[in-house]
Amino acid sequence: MPSLGVNIDHVATLRQARYRGLPDSPNAGPDPVEAALVAEEAGAEGITAHLREDRRHIQDRDIHRLRERIRTKLNLEMGLSPEILPLALQVRPADICLVPENRAEVTTEGGLDCAGRLEEIRQAVEVLQSNGSRVSLFIDPDEPQIQSAAKSGAVFVELHTGAYANATGPAQEMELLRLRHAVGHAKALGLRVNAGHGLDYRNTPPIAALEGVEELNIGHAIVARAVFAGLHAAVREMVGLARGPR
Repeated sequence: MPSLGVNIDHVATLRQARYRGLPDSPNAGPDPVEAALVAEEAGAEGITAHLREDRRHIQDRDIHRLRERIRTKLNLEMGLSPEILPLALQVRPADICLVPENRAEVTTEGGLDCAGRLEEIRQAVEVLQSNGSRVSLFIDPDEPQIQSAAKSGAVFVELHTGAYANATGPAQEMELLRLRHAVGHAKALGLRVNAGHGLDYRNTPPIAALEGVEELNIGHAIVARAVFAGLHAAVREMVGLARGPR
């Protein structure tokens, strides 16, 4: 059964919407670190946070505090940025997921181009893993990208499930089949496999049922459900969906 990593970026988004630049204010909105602790209490087995170059939600201070306070593991999402690399090396999170980053995008669009940036990625993987973090590459479920990821030295790939999440009917079934083949191909090359992006309370079970997927990383759907159900209940429900199919 895959474990659930809860992405707390959108809790920080709510804070930054009104209190940008004032994270230490006693009235500065929801604290993503406190949200992470609630998620752990509800059964999350990891906390994911994306430190973007433009610092639109998660801040450097959040990463340091998460590393100090959470009891499970921190999965730091980051672009191939020389600005963020020193912080990653200092914090030494358990996991680091390298993702593409475009400042104009609302959320991550597409996977990392491992095939086109293999040497750059290989060097980053070597530096980060020699510092004690396991590295995952966020990639589309395509054979050339999986093959390049295997050459990079990374331990994991995280398969981008966005095309599956955005599809409906027969098209979604085709995307699920594509993901199933990608998991098998990655495992055959010695890679461990996570998955995420766009997963919600309706489309998660088929992904959770894919043999070989170790972890699902989900954020927006959980935070959106939490507005009505509370964060503990929202995480607990998603934990059940992740663990249920097998």
